[in-house]
Order: sequence, then structure tokens, then C-alpha cells
Amino acid sequence: MRLSTWVLTAAVLTLQSAAQAAPAYARLYKQQYGYMPSCNACHTEGGGSPLGPFGKAFKVSGKNLAAFALIAAADSDGDGIANAIEAQGKSNPDDKASTPKQPGMWLDTEGLIPKEIRAIFPGVLDWVPQDATLSPADLATAKTMGATLTAADENTIYIPVQNKRPAGTALIFPVFFQGKAFYLLMTTDASREFKITKLQVINAKDVPAAKASGLYAQLVGASSAGVAVPKGDTVDSAIAQAVKNAGTLLVLRLKGA
Repeated sequence: MRLSTWVLTAAVLTLQSAAQAAPAYARLYKQQYGYMPSCNACHTEGGGSPLGPFGKAFKVSGKNLAAFALIAAADSDGDGIANAIEAQGKSNPDDKASTPKQPGMWLDTEGLIPKEIRAIFPGVLDWVPQDATLSPADLATAKTMGATLTAADENTIYIPVQNKRPAGTALIFPVFFQGKAFYLLMTTDASREFKITKLQVINAKDVPAAKASGLYAQLVGASSAGVAVPKGDTVDSAIAQAVKNAGTLLVLRLKGA
């Protein structure tokens, strides 16, 4: 089956069965409040980006169903409305500008796409965000591909659609180096190799050295899952491994669909 067919089909099916396909924490949110949230409920710019105030509170409180009760009365975003009231009113408890009376577009398709990704595809009006989960079998397969995926690497794959066909993929994901994290945005083409078309830093305040790496330009055109990981504890090694992990996630969730 051609990529343009199976990616779009898989993505549409994912939207139709979001309760089964969404990452674990989003499923917990739905279990608690009755609807699927945008990744912006916990992340500043969608899945893979840094945690916002509600996301941080959820993490500190245990990242489980009981955590919602622990932070229900708190006002994480500082808008004067308790987290539980915001969530029940379908407004974003992580965004001060979103309230039950004016929830904004955080649950609309456009609101689900990080602005950095939309900027790379300025002419695209249609998007399919696909939540990518990882089963134990997926993790085992990833290991044979040289990736180091764990359940924590579940993410959202953003698929731009033009003329009813996928125009590529986009991911935001963390890179861990010496106990600190920075974040990358990667886009790929629509080929079966998911070749990298862009790789850039979107947040490296904790690892400033990551901004100076020449690896980003070098990896453009490479198969994202086939990236060679240099040995050693270096920023470039951490970047290469994270990119390989992200590319492997694309293969596991899209190529086999």
C-alpha cells in the first residue's frame, strides 16, 4: 500500500478511535473528565514540548488518575478558576486565556497543532494529529532497530494533508543530555523512509550548547530511523539517538499501518 494511502487511512482511523489510540495520560484525562484533551492541557506547545503549569502539577502529583483529585482545587494557570472547574467546562487548565466562558480553540484541530509546526507548512489547512502509543512488542522491535524507546516516548505525530494526501510528518520531542532536557522539532517527507526535511531546536534553555550543533543540517535528507549514533557522551550523540528514536516511532506507528 502506498504511503499516501496508508498514512492517511491510519490517521483517520486513529481520530475515530481516539480512546484506544491516545497516549496514556490523555486517556486518564478522558477517564476523569469525559473527553479527549489537546496535548496543550499539559504541554506548552503540544505533545513533546515542555510542560506547562497544569502539566507540572499533574507530574508532581503522580501522573495517574488520583493526581487529578490532588490538583482539582488548585488554579495552575492563575486565571482564578480551579483546575477541575476548567476541565469540566472544557477550557484549558494550563492556559490563563482559556476559561469555561471563553475556552478558545484549544480543542479545535487548528488549536491542536503547535505554532512552530504550522509555520513550517504555511499553506496547509488540513491536519491529522495521530497519537502514537507503544506496546511492549513495539519496544522490543525498536530495540532491534537500534532505538532506545520506552513508554515515555509516546507522542503525537502531526500529519499535514494537501489535496487529500499526507505532505509529510512532524514531531516535537525531547533530547536528554547529562540529566537535562532540550526539545527538537523534526519534519519528514512522505516517503517510506521518512526522510528528514527539517530539524531544529525549539527550546534549549537548559542545554544552551545544543543550539550550536552542526548535526541538524547534516541530518537533513537522511532516513530518520536510520540515523547513525556516534559513541560517547556528547550533545551530538544525544541528538542522534533522540532523532533515531523519533524516526523509529514513525516507522512503528505509520509504516506498518
